[in-house]
Amino acid sequence: MRDEDAGAGAFPPWDAIDVSTTDGEALLWRNRAALLFDTLPVPVAVCSADGVVLLANLAMAAEWGTLPGRLSGRNALDLFRPRDSARMRPLLDALRLRHRARFSIDVGWRVANGSGRHGELTVDVVSQVPGARPVLLLTLRAVSASADTGVDDRAGGVSRVEARILAGAARGETTARIAEDVGMTVDGVNYHLRRLSRLWNVRTRTALVARAYVLGVLAPDAWPPVPVQEAGDRA
Repeated sequence: MRDEDAGAGAFPPWDAIDVSTTDGEALLWRNRAALLFDTLPVPVAVCSADGVVLLANLAMAAEWGTLPGRLSGRNALDLFRPRDSARMRPLLDALRLRHRARFSIDVGWRVANGSGRHGELTVDVVSQVPGARPVLLLTLRAVSASADTGVDDRAGGVSRVEARILAGAARGETTARIAEDVGMTVDGVNYHLRRLSRLWNVRTRTALVARAYVLGVLAPDAWPPVPVQEAGDRA
């Protein structure tokens, strides 16, 4: 038996395919995918290579107090503000070269009531056909933080809540205890620790704490460790 004969029965020839059935199945799976997309609790959006929103789910739209259709046509850079513009360069290179890749970018944005929020935006560069122009899959992980998240430029670009997290790390507290102290989730604390590690180019929590002292984020003569701002308030 020839190889081509052995596989002849695996798939029907193209002219034997019932197109109406195939189209119906495609429509069914498309509707199922759309339902799943909208019911995801995580904010997700699909953008063109230029960053224009093509689709957004309900969770993503809820960040702006609107409906998914009203986000369509808007540019992602109008919605999110990258906290470190240098992090955008590898993404732009991947788009230019049409390479599939994944990037995590620290971003800020304003919710419907005008208050500021920040979190981590995961950007997947996706292409179904090699060489074709890719699309972007955006997944947002918002950080639940206290209202006092303003950045103090005098302390190495560290927010007040991040300074408290660093103080907890310097005291040797667990991530769970730090989260309880600052009023956020464990994931939120880990997000801030990762952000600062990337910002200061360090790999361990010990190095992160040491860097915080060098930059003047933590009071050098206080024990237990506290942020400089709190040491000044106590003086």
